[in-house]
Amino acid sequence: MSEFILLYFVIIPLVMMGVLYLIPGEKKDLIRKTMAGGSALLVALAAYITIEFIEQRSAGATAPYLFTASKVWYEGFLNIHLSLGVDGISVAMLVLSSVITFTGSFASFAVEDKAKEYFLWFLMLSIGVFGFFISIDLFTMFLFYEVALIPMYLLIGYWGSNAKEYAAMKLTLMLMGGSAFLMVGIFGIYFMGTPDGAHTFEMVTLMESVSKNMPIEWQHIFFCLTFVGFGVLGAMFPFHTWSPDGHASAPTAVSMLHAGVLMKLGGYGCFRVAMCLMPQASADLGWIFLILTGTSVFYGAYSACVQNDLKYINAYSSVSHCGMVLFALLMMNQTAFTGAFLQMLSHGLMTALFFSLIGSIYGRTHTRDIRLMGGMMNIMPVLCVCYVIAGMASLGLPGLSGFVAEMNIFVGSFQRSVLSYEEGNWMFLIFTILACTSIVITAVYILRVVGKMLFGPIQDQHHASLSDANYFEKIAAFGLIICVAGIGMYPSLWTGILNFDLPRLVSLFADKTIVAPF
Repeated sequence: MSEFILLYFVIIPLVMMGVLYLIPGEKKDLIRKTMAGGSALLVALAAYITIEFIEQRSAGATAPYLFTASKVWYEGFLNIHLSLGVDGISVAMLVLSSVITFTGSFASFAVEDKAKEYFLWFLMLSIGVFGFFISIDLFTMFLFYEVALIPMYLLIGYWGSNAKEYAAMKLTLMLMGGSAFLMVGIFGIYFMGTPDGAHTFEMVTLMESVSKNMPIEWQHIFFCLTFVGFGVLGAMFPFHTWSPDGHASAPTAVSMLHAGVLMKLGGYGCFRVAMCLMPQASADLGWIFLILTGTSVFYGAYSACVQNDLKYINAYSSVSHCGMVLFALLMMNQTAFTGAFLQMLSHGLMTALFFSLIGSIYGRTHTRDIRLMGGMMNIMPVLCVCYVIAGMASLGLPGLSGFVAEMNIFVGSFQRSVLSYEEGNWMFLIFTILACTSIVITAVYILRVVGKMLFGPIQDQHHASLSDANYFEKIAAFGLIICVAGIGMYPSLWTGILNFDLPRLVSLFADKTIVAPF
């Protein structure tokens, strides 16, 4: 096995970009075949890494990260390395990213205007995502994080719809603002979290040295900076407002990759950087962000109930579901952690499915207003049945991925809440109960959309002659449905992968007393 095998997640998209650059823009079929073949290769690579990871962990490999490799980028003052490695959480995120890149490529086949340039920027976005998940050097992780954000401006600003320039600018400014917080936090960890003369961005070293070398007052400051910086991308209240506008204006595949994977960088970063490097600060100040993330859960769900635009409904639903990820992480026990990462997988797949279907429906009806649609089930049954399946996953129907994820989140949250309540702190219990109400609210807005859009009389007679899903739309939708159902029916595969490493990470918080002011 190549020492830098993980780097192929970056090399493959780079090679695809080179091939696309050489293909004349008018040869759209060749461009699409290149995207389909290259993204399929990424799925195969993710599957291979997953199998090898399971085999090595099952054989007794206990290193914090597997498939590690390191190469000096800058040996001077900053001591930056291209350090790669994965654990169970990273492997799950790589599988999610590859699946959504593959299905998003097929969902983008309808793009006609400057298709080559569109796919080039799409691949740049995927490079940032893959590079982020395989990096175990804090600076390199931040570098790939920025690479993932930059293409969003052009992809939305040029290929988007409605108020696309406003949405692109708002998204870029807010996410770059979060990046400013991150940069201060990362350099603070670098300089104050390691002894003089031994500064490093290596995350394995930092996990051992930050708590020993950094005064707790500074840990509090840098914890807040990094959690807010990543929380902006995770649509944490009140920094979530870029998300609905960005999703509503983005082209279909960009919405899929953005909501399905890019927002997961927020939750992953909050856990990997803010919480794991500064566990005592997480225990001391986590209650502040528990309030914000708990607000995201029920605020996003309630806001989705009053929307009439399909993309805005799904965007506010994403605010709620991503808030649930951060909410679960702050409970700091293994059950809640398992639920949080399963929710990343589940939400990534089902929201990508939603946006894929919404793009297909909008491409035919030229409207996303559910009040102007009706009787769609008789007109395009394949797309509509797929939409119902996505909706059932979103509201947590047993047998689909949403049920497994949310059950772990709420069981883990109640475990923490009961312990805190016995200690005289009732805040955790109150917010857990409020978060649980989101299940009911989710059912309300999903069933509302299904009732208005899919059933009843046809609102516009021009819709009666519309076609159903074509072959590449079916590939995207069916592929995502198989994954959603696979997690729901066989969750032990993914909980097993996660649990190879979660006990070690949970132990970071085992002796920490979680503080709550009331």
